[in-house]
Amino acid sequence: MPDDRTMTLSIAAAQREFSAGAAFLNTATYGLPPRAAHEAMLAAERDRAAGLMVPADLDAAVTRSREAFARLLGVPAGRVACGPQVSYFTGLVAASLPEGTEVLVADGDFTSLLFPFAARPGLTVRSVPLERIAEQVTARTGVVAVSAVQSADGRIAPLADLIDAARAHGARILLDATQAAGWLPLPAGRVDWLVCGGYKWLLGPRGTCFLTGTAEALDALPAIGAGWYAGADIWDSVYGLPLRLAPDARRLDLSPAWQCWAGHAPALELLERVGTAAIHDHDVALARRFRAGLGLPPGDSAIVALDVPAGTDEVLRRGGVIAAVRAGRLRCAFHLTTTEADVDKAVELLAPLVDR
Repeated sequence: MPDDRTMTLSIAAAQREFSAGAAFLNTATYGLPPRAAHEAMLAAERDRAAGLMVPADLDAAVTRSREAFARLLGVPAGRVACGPQVSYFTGLVAASLPEGTEVLVADGDFTSLLFPFAARPGLTVRSVPLERIAEQVTARTGVVAVSAVQSADGRIAPLADLIDAARAHGARILLDATQAAGWLPLPAGRVDWLVCGGYKWLLGPRGTCFLTGTAEALDALPAIGAGWYAGADIWDSVYGLPLRLAPDARRLDLSPAWQCWAGHAPALELLERVGTAAIHDHDVALARRFRAGLGLPPGDSAIVALDVPAGTDEVLRRGGVIAAVRAGRLRCAFHLTTTEADVDKAVELLAPLVDR
């Protein structure tokens, strides 16, 4: 009998797996779960309430999630660590850097990527406009830390130019893919580290995050958060010395919130069946339809930010459209779960409010 996880899935078929009760344009805040993922998480919690949850059995969900993420990004599963948040993995990178290292970042980037470096004494953090970040890499730069897609407004980093500049100057790159993985093809094999929160475009519950990178760059990270789940044999690493960490990226794992991973594995596998290329084309086409409907120029991002009067997000909510306000602008995000009808509904509500 064929394994459903290996069968391709069309956009239309995938959309039938979701049950949003509104036009949801808010994936940049949190993603919607497919029904199988939602039910898997609830089932794990029901088992806990009944006293029937078997933690070791739920390790399979962590493994499935790790492997599905690796396939989505095109990296070996042995080079993927699992944790709860971006700032934890960013903190490992910050802790690994010699005193005096310059870290180059983009103005206004998400603080989970910025604060771990700014909080580490002895580092120099230099912030520059995103559009100029590649040209600002110099021989003094040790690490460039940047989001592939900006959370506030959806701008896409100049990744090809940035990679070339970093290589030319001997700098490493930490790429935050939280607003990109799941819809934007990424050069995961060409950056030193890539971190990704799982609860947005990867459609997982809040509480899942991934780190991957080159073998050399991962080896440079200190396992300062290591606990029993980072052990070579997880359930034989619960008590006592000696230190016996996993030989691969699992040595950077944190103990999982099992129910979250139970709810993430099916979501990742659904995204894998549809494919990033198809999702990218779908998402960007919807964003362009939205832009065109409001008289805005075309764009290449699945996130659109626009200036609207205060309270517009509440007007949309009352009309059955869910979006968010970030950095003082309305932020609309278009993903696998979004339809053309959702876009048209949003345009109809926004058209009288947008200053063209």
